[in-house]
Amino acid sequence: MFSFLRRLKLSYAAYNLFQRRRLTHNLPIYQRLGLTKSYFSPISSRDFAALPADAGLPPVAPLAERLATNRAFRWLPVATQASLRAFEDQGFAILPRFFTSEVVDGINEELHQLITSRQIGVRYANKFMFAFQKSARIRAAGEGQLRELVSLLLGHEATLFQSINFLTGSQQRTHSDSIHMSTFPLGGMAAAWVALEDITLDNGPLHYYPGSHKLPYYLNADYHNEGSEWLIGDKDYAEYERFIAGRVAELGLQRQVFLARKGDVFIWHANLMHGGEPHLNPAQTRKSMVFHYFSRAHICYHEITQRPALLG
Repeated sequence: MFSFLRRLKLSYAAYNLFQRRRLTHNLPIYQRLGLTKSYFSPISSRDFAALPADAGLPPVAPLAERLATNRAFRWLPVATQASLRAFEDQGFAILPRFFTSEVVDGINEELHQLITSRQIGVRYANKFMFAFQKSARIRAAGEGQLRELVSLLLGHEATLFQSINFLTGSQQRTHSDSIHMSTFPLGGMAAAWVALEDITLDNGPLHYYPGSHKLPYYLNADYHNEGSEWLIGDKDYAEYERFIAGRVAELGLQRQVFLARKGDVFIWHANLMHGGEPHLNPAQTRKSMVFHYFSRAHICYHEITQRPALLG
């Protein structure tokens, strides 16, 4: 019975009915695109099948021009600038020592206080979710210059939507964030991963596949998980992971591992294939955090659960 209720779209719609303030961001775009949906309505890629791929998006300048005219970008180290310029081709950018050791130490201290005071707790095995809502230091790290750079990469104003903190390696299998945090038009999301200590092969580094963001966006229909008018799909998430593993193997994609130093930042494209390596030494921590950003110019939703995204 519980499993059925979790699949019932009306259950999500009933909850969303009381979240109007955090869901109205999609309404102007629904109206422009001629979609007859309320702020609480279920939404998925199936709703956009008849629309042009870039429907509703305002024109933007090329990435090189956006970066060149940004004052903050011009003060960045040359190697960081080059990595940001290559974002559209590579699907990621590396910002070495973007945060100072003092900033990182302050974040680690504040996170420790939140955990020991039980203001936040572990979810989904090893994730501390939405700490930025309770920590001024974590929020400040996700806002400011980092959000400005993400906005430049997206070509649209970015909103900090979610933070996830880790004390150990995620060990998450290869995936694209677009199955979880989805947009229409596609590509209106980006993430920034921050190393809160030095990362080695022993404590579960991030892995990624350069250029994999240029692959098709694999969504519900690709692994037969669209569900019906009243129910979301019934496939286990592991089935999606197996599907992606199959595509990676078939295409012969080459995996890279990011052995980050404390304070390094790794920004990735909405469709970049990535995951976490095994955490081989349980005596070691792997302190890190991820910020997820949505573009305000896009419809923001969650493909698997077919729910509009709560922002603000």
